[in-house]
Amino acid sequence: MKDFNTFDLHPDVAAGAAAAGYTTPTPIQAQAIPMVLEGRDVMGLAQTGTGKTAAFALPILNRLIKGRRGVLRALIVAPTRELAEQIHDAIGVLGRKTRLRSATTYGGVNINPQINQLRRGVDMLVACPGRLLDHIGRGTVDLSRLEVLVLDEADHMFDMGFLPDIRRIIAKSPQKRQTLLFSATMPQEIRHLSMDTLTDPITVKVGRTAPVETVSHALYPVAHHLKTAMLIKLLGSIHTESVLVFTRTKHRAKHLGVKLSKAGYNSTSLQGNLSQNRRKAALDGFRDGTFHILVATDIAARGIDVTQVSHVINYDIPDTPEAYIHRIGRTGRATRTGDAFTLATDDDQSMVRSIEGLLGGRIERKHVDDFDYQVPATERNLKLSRTLRTPNRKRRPTVTVETKKTRGTRPRRTFSNPLKVNRRTPRRSSSTIPAAA
Repeated sequence: MKDFNTFDLHPDVAAGAAAAGYTTPTPIQAQAIPMVLEGRDVMGLAQTGTGKTAAFALPILNRLIKGRRGVLRALIVAPTRELAEQIHDAIGVLGRKTRLRSATTYGGVNINPQINQLRRGVDMLVACPGRLLDHIGRGTVDLSRLEVLVLDEADHMFDMGFLPDIRRIIAKSPQKRQTLLFSATMPQEIRHLSMDTLTDPITVKVGRTAPVETVSHALYPVAHHLKTAMLIKLLGSIHTESVLVFTRTKHRAKHLGVKLSKAGYNSTSLQGNLSQNRRKAALDGFRDGTFHILVATDIAARGIDVTQVSHVINYDIPDTPEAYIHRIGRTGRATRTGDAFTLATDDDQSMVRSIEGLLGGRIERKHVDDFDYQVPATERNLKLSRTLRTPNRKRRPTVTVETKKTRGTRPRRTFSNPLKVNRRTPRRSSSTIPAAA
C-alpha cells in the first residue's frame, strides 16, 4: 500500500485525510481499511499509537457520507473520556469536509448539554459505557438505526469492569450491523466477547508485543519507603526532556506530583480529583513543555499521545507484563531513543520475572552509588508498605471510570475513580464537523 488514494475514498473523506497529513497508511490502516470498507466485521489487535483510530474512522465517514443525516448510525465506545475526546477530535479533523455531525458523551459532567446536542441530531457518537447506558435509559440515545458499532480498547474496558455494560449496549443494538473490535491484548474474556459479538470477522494483527529497540530498560531495586527519594535522585542525576511517571493509584499520583513540585520540578499529575479543565491543562502543559514531568495512572494516561517523552519511569510496577509494554511504548517513538526505568521492591520480583519473560531477556539492575539505601522506615512507612504488599494479580482494581450519577443515585461500582471530575465544570459534549470553507 503506497498511499491513501488506493482506498478509493469519497473525495470529501480523502480530502480530510490529506489535510490531516495522511499520506502513507500504517500497517493496521493498510490491512483494516479495505475490510471495513467492504462491510466486514473486524477484530484488530494493535498497540496504542499504531493509527487504529483512522483505520475505523475513515471507512465510517466514507459510509455515512451517503444516506440520511442527523440519525445515529455509528457508535464508538471507549473506556475513558480522554480517549473519547481524542477519537472525537480525530473524526473532526478527518471529516472536516463531510458536514457529518459527531458528539461525545461521558460521565462526570452535566448531562443536560449532552441531551440538547443529541436531540439536535448526530451521525456519530463517541461514548463511555456508563453515561451511554444512562442516555439509552432516558431515551436520549436511540440505537435502532445503528449501522456500525466500534469497541475500542476492549481489553482496557474489561480491566475497568465495563464488560457487563458493553454486553448491555450490544444487546440494545440492531443484530444487523457492522462490528469492529480493537484491543491491544486478547484476554480470554475479550476473546469470548468477540466470538459472541462479531460475525465471520477478519482478524488484523499488527505490531509486536515486545517494545521497539529504541527503548533501553533499567531496574532500580529499592525499599518501599525510599521510592520517592530514589525517584528524585534519578531525576536530578540524568538528562531528561519530558518524563512520564506511572503510579498504581490516583492518590499516589496526586501526592507524588506535589512532592516533585516541592522538590523544584515543573511537574503535574493526571488524576481523578482534578476538574476537567485542570485535566486538560495538565495534558496540554505536558505536551507543550510547560510541565517537565507528568505523574499519572495507567487509566488516566490512556490516550496520551506525546512524541517527545524521553523517559518513562515506573514508580509502581504495573500489574501485568502487557501493561509494562503499554507504558514504555510512550517513549522511543519513531527514530527517537528513550529510557524506561522501574523502581522495584522485593515484593515485585514475580512481576519482574514475568516482564523479563515477555522482553526475552534480563533487565539490567542498577545501583546508585551516592544514594543512602540504609535510611530506616518510619512506622507510617511500614504500615503503608504492608498495604502495598498485596500481590498485584490478586488486588481488586483500583480504578474505574465514569458511573451513572446523573439521577442522584449512588454509583454501581465502588472502585476509586481516577477519571472522576468536578461535575460543576461542564465541558463541550459535542461538536459539528465543520464544513469546507
